[in-house]
Amino acid sequence: MLTITPMPTLHVSGCDLHFNDVGRGPGAVVLLHAFPLHGGMWAAQVEALSRHHRVVVPDYRGLGQSTPAPAASTMALLAEDVLALLAHLRVERAAVAGLSMGGYLALEVWRQAPGLVRGLALCDTRAGADTAEGAAGREAFARSALEQGLGWVADAMIPKLLKPDPDPAVVRQVRHLVNGGTPAGVAAAQRGMALRPDSTATLATVTCPTLVVVGQEDALTPPAEAEKLAAGVKGAALVRLPGAGHLSNLEAPAPFTAALESFLGGLPA
Repeated sequence: MLTITPMPTLHVSGCDLHFNDVGRGPGAVVLLHAFPLHGGMWAAQVEALSRHHRVVVPDYRGLGQSTPAPAASTMALLAEDVLALLAHLRVERAAVAGLSMGGYLALEVWRQAPGLVRGLALCDTRAGADTAEGAAGREAFARSALEQGLGWVADAMIPKLLKPDPDPAVVRQVRHLVNGGTPAGVAAAQRGMALRPDSTATLATVTCPTLVVVGQEDALTPPAEAEKLAAGVKGAALVRLPGAGHLSNLEAPAPFTAALESFLGGLPA
């Protein structure tokens, strides 16, 4: 029977990094969360995957229970956190799955430690960097988050994160997850994403098995972006999830989890 203990903490580079580490099996999988949520967004996937896999789920700095927030949560900094965590847990090989911001981070983990990654799942994300206009929008959002708080962040993001006419229960779930962070963490994440590199060229370097997942109603990173990702990685599989927006693991949890389980089941340990 699975026993989940309170999230432990790893002190790394001035940060108290909170994480979940549950399950056991021949292979490990790291789940990297979306903005502006935290690792709790993966609860349904953790429950299912931990029956056959070791599942590691960190919170980024300033989001969830990890503190404090930096000036900017760059992908390089967060990838260093993830790699320090895996070293601490003695995980030498892992599948890495990231959704949205987590996808940006997953590609950075690949760049920093390709030998560690036994499989890559890129979900509701894109390879390209921000335009100048996009980066400016992130800075404006960061300042508003600091001034107006998490209630404003949830109001601003929920219509973008979910499909039109979303399930009210999912809306409540997302609002709860947003409220688990801090305004400083939200601002740092926006500033870090604005600084992220263009990963388009990185796709051609990916040699591990790769899965691309996208909600068919994702307005932030639409299916066309997922098609570019899948085309950029040799041999990548693409799964489209009807009835799901950007947070496809929350709006279509059963098919999302089934796709991930099938992918992980086919990987070498």
